[in-house]
Amino acid sequence: MKSTRPFHPTPVIAIDGPTASGKGTVAALVAAQLGFHLLDSGALYRLAALASVRYAVSPDDADALAKLIDGLHITFREGLAQLDGADVSAEIRAEAIGNRASVIAAHPGVRAALVARQRAFRKPPGLVADGRDMGTVIFPDAGLKVFLTASVEARAARRHKQLMQKGFSANIDDLLRDLRERDERDSQRAAAPLKPAADARLLDTSALSADQAVDQVVQWYQALPGAARQHDAGHRQQ
Repeated sequence: MKSTRPFHPTPVIAIDGPTASGKGTVAALVAAQLGFHLLDSGALYRLAALASVRYAVSPDDADALAKLIDGLHITFREGLAQLDGADVSAEIRAEAIGNRASVIAAHPGVRAALVARQRAFRKPPGLVADGRDMGTVIFPDAGLKVFLTASVEARAARRHKQLMQKGFSANIDDLLRDLRERDERDSQRAAAPLKPAADARLLDTSALSADQAVDQVVQWYQALPGAARQHDAGHRQQ
């Protein structure tokens, strides 16, 4: 039976996975290598979390959060995340903001408020979308869906290194506990739970370097039927 889903000429590579699985780094490098746009959906949720702190909106008040998100001015420029005209790239990476983002993401209304913004990133010549429900909810027609995994120990070590390099204090035991709690919350939530799409390719990055993971994703994409044709068509549309 033929699918009734409309064809979209702009290719999408959806990269999902749990916190600190390496998906952000891999997605950015894949996008740069292919010349595609990049969507860091996690940054959108972190921006919403930061805004909820700034404007004193409870992370448990789904209706108020959805209204807040509808009125936010969010932009990404040259790798920087801006909230209402101010660069907040460093602030949204704080662990407390990440944990708050995971809490508010459990609300269906919050996720619905951000869906349109995420889909608007799909522009020629293509998009690499990184998140937790890119392949299952936001871009179910993505030509390539990848689900990155890694052991919680490897992910905690990566997160600890990232935070220390950025000047944040971090305790490895606290990170392990936070990651386990976040994994459970993200996988058990009613709205778009964290899980691989049925047609996603699984990639365990526990023992892989970022370059090795990128090479694998690019190889998978280039092996897709029509991938090169879509890529070339995207460039002609620019």
